[in-house]
Order: sequence, then structure tokens, then C-alpha cells
Amino acid sequence: MAVLVMQAWAMGPAQAAEKLVVGVAIPTATHSFTSGIVWWANQAKAELEKAHPGLKIIVKTAATAPEQANQLQDMLTVNKINTLVIFPIESASLTQPVSQVKNKGVYVTVVDRGLTNTQSQDAYIAGDNTAFGKLPAEYLAKSLNGKGNIVVLRGMPTTLDNERYDAFSAVMKDHPEIKVLDAKYGNWNRDDAFKVMQDYLTRFKHIDAVWAADDDMAIGVQKAIAQAKRTDIKQVFGGAGAKGAVKKIMDGSDPLIVADVSYSPKFMYDAIKLTTEARLKGDKLPANTIIPSVLITRENAKQFYFPNSPF
Repeated sequence: MAVLVMQAWAMGPAQAAEKLVVGVAIPTATHSFTSGIVWWANQAKAELEKAHPGLKIIVKTAATAPEQANQLQDMLTVNKINTLVIFPIESASLTQPVSQVKNKGVYVTVVDRGLTNTQSQDAYIAGDNTAFGKLPAEYLAKSLNGKGNIVVLRGMPTTLDNERYDAFSAVMKDHPEIKVLDAKYGNWNRDDAFKVMQDYLTRFKHIDAVWAADDDMAIGVQKAIAQAKRTDIKQVFGGAGAKGAVKKIMDGSDPLIVADVSYSPKFMYDAIKLTTEARLKGDKLPANTIIPSVLITRENAKQFYFPNSPF
């Protein structure tokens, strides 16, 4: 495939663009973060197709892992893609379908949720998932003065969620007087998070802080707390830097939301752009590209507030 693209490039950029068909497989916009993923993917498609006449970028959204797997086969057989940029819905169940595509000679960039076998990809682009778990743990440990009860809401069973939770847990091991009461999946969904938090509130009579690990889940968590009229919880730490959460931090309008950690869905745009431009030149991307995550507090929140974005 690299030879094909390089031969095309040798004929000129216009001919190279005509040879390149990029498939983009992403989750359906079921919450604000994936809305951002979809928005940024379509931004990249519009800009790149305008800049490179003849280039084709096919964007497909899927609600489930089986649907996404089927879409990969369709893009391969119907659209004749020779490059794939995929944000997998799940890690384990998408690894084999992606591997099958790669074995057909397609160049594969995996974004955010890694596969369980890195041999199934050419490149990986993501935010810093270690920092995503480490920074909230350090912040909560400091704000609790090293003592207290925490409950955790994880995302979905993916390699990135494991990285985040492992990093969070590693910090907590250094604070033996902080007890992590439980950690359950909230699926990065505010309704699921509401149900998980209801369960926590029923089972645990005293909770000092919540690591919700996602700003949408934090909304569900807060709804459950308000409904239960609990006053023991002093902080809900979400994640990803959604504009609603960042605005609360900027304004100081919500005593439970005082810090966050950045993880912008713009990396979807970056992944499509980097992959497409590299393939047009017959180049490859580095095996791993990690975009830093940063602690967001009132002091720097303005830098992370984008009111016109969907996220």
C-alpha cells in the first residue's frame, strides 16, 4: 500500500489525492464528548477534501461494536478504502475486525481507545491517559489532606480506561488513609452514571469525593447527589474539559466542580489530518503520538474554554 501511495505521489499531489480513500470509523454522538468527536471528524473531512481535490474521506458512525465491525467491511469492499482512521467503540471486540482490514493492505491509525493487539495498527494517537488518571488522584489526595472515602466511576472496558484507572490507583497506594470504596463502569454516560451513583449513595453512608472520570458522568453523579440530598460529598472530579465544566471552574459557580483534566476530542481532527497528509506523501506516522493532558483549575481555565465547540 505504501508503494501504491508513493507511486501516486510521484505523479503529483492531485493524482495522489485521487488514489487515496480514507475511511473514518467513530462512535455515534451519544454524549457531548462523542458529539465533539463527530464534529471534529467532519471538520477534518471538509477541510482536507477542499484542500486536496479528488481525495475521498468517508465518515461512518456506529452505536455498537458489532455495527462498527460491519462498517469496516463495508468501507473495505464498497468504498475501497486504503487508509483507515478508527476510534474503536471497544478495544477487544474491534481488534480482530481491524486486523482483518490491515491484512488487506490498508494503513491503520487507531485513535484514543487502543486495540488489545498493537500489531493490528500502524499508528496510535491519543491523549495522555496516564496523566488523566494521575492528575485527579493527586488533586483529590491533596484536597482531602490524605484522608477520606472516594468512589470511582470508570468509563467502558477499554485499554485507555485501564490506563487511567491504573494511574489513579497507583497514586492512591501512596495514601493509605484514603479508601476507594468501589469502582464501577458508568460507560461515559450521564444516565448510567446516575444509576451507579444512586447505588453508591445507598450502600455508602459517608463519601468525601467522587472521581467521575468524565464530565458527562459527573453531571449524572451530581443529579444523584442532589436527589439524595447528601451533603457529605465535597468534590466531584470529572474529566476531559467539557465547556460546561470549565465554565463552572472559571466562574466558581459550583462548589463541587473546582478542577478538571484536559482531554479534547479535537485529537480526532488531528489524527485524520496527520494520517491523510502523511499518506499523500507516502510517509508513515510515528507508532505513538500522545497529546498531553493538563490539570484545569480556576487559574488556567480560560485557556481551555471553547464556547463555540459542541463539547
